[in-house]
Amino acid sequence: MSLKGGFMDLELTNRTVLVTGSYRGTGLIIAKHFLNEGCRVFVHGLVSGQAEKAVAEIGGGDPVTGDISTSKGTGELLAQLDRTPEILVNNFGTASSGSWKKSQDEDWLDMYQKNVLSAQRLIQSILPHMAGMPFARIINLGTVGSSRPNNSNPHYYASKGALSNMTIGLAREVAGTNIRVNLVSPGLILTPEVKSSYLKRAAQKDWGSTWSEVEPKIAGDIPIGRITRREEVADLILLLCSTKADAIHGQNIMIDGGSYGVVT
Repeated sequence: MSLKGGFMDLELTNRTVLVTGSYRGTGLIIAKHFLNEGCRVFVHGLVSGQAEKAVAEIGGGDPVTGDISTSKGTGELLAQLDRTPEILVNNFGTASSGSWKKSQDEDWLDMYQKNVLSAQRLIQSILPHMAGMPFARIINLGTVGSSRPNNSNPHYYASKGALSNMTIGLAREVAGTNIRVNLVSPGLILTPEVKSSYLKRAAQKDWGSTWSEVEPKIAGDIPIGRITRREEVADLILLLCSTKADAIHGQNIMIDGGSYGVVT
């Protein structure tokens, strides 16, 4: 086993990576972790200025812009890449509130555009170039809810279910090549927005004023007793993109603190 600085060498140095939606949230941390491994990282924003701000925040990367929920925006993004990425992380996706009673056709189509076709368009464009590469990785970001959806937001969970199905089909399609394809499905992730929301709720319920007081009450049904960190999701993705995970292919890997295995 090779080591770098006393740690496992993931052999990612000089790899070219595109992380969609990496201007904020979990995507920003994923991009930062790849950058720290010595990768060239395309940091993606939906509108002008987002990616540039993110690059300044993490101290590196190449900013690219395009609204990949549309064909036009996807083409604009692809035109900015001066080389095909060896690693594509389809992190971009979003949820919107809804219900079986209220969500209309346009709500379902919007979720499909943002959570399925945003990834499909990039994969379909990049895949022919990846096919001849000695090394290539595609990681799609899902959710545990694609396998265990709630009764609310059915349009969101259905779109993530489609992404999961698409990932497995893609893994079969690229069999016999050096491309490895996997789905990473987090549960609740501790983002700044999630933390702020729960702290506001905690103040109303008198749960405490600090995160160390509040988190155990929120994570009562999570076996590890806390919410998954963005850094942990990023670490898992980097491992799957490394040469150490060459035998992991076509999998839906959940990172949720053990919640999925707990029947409630």
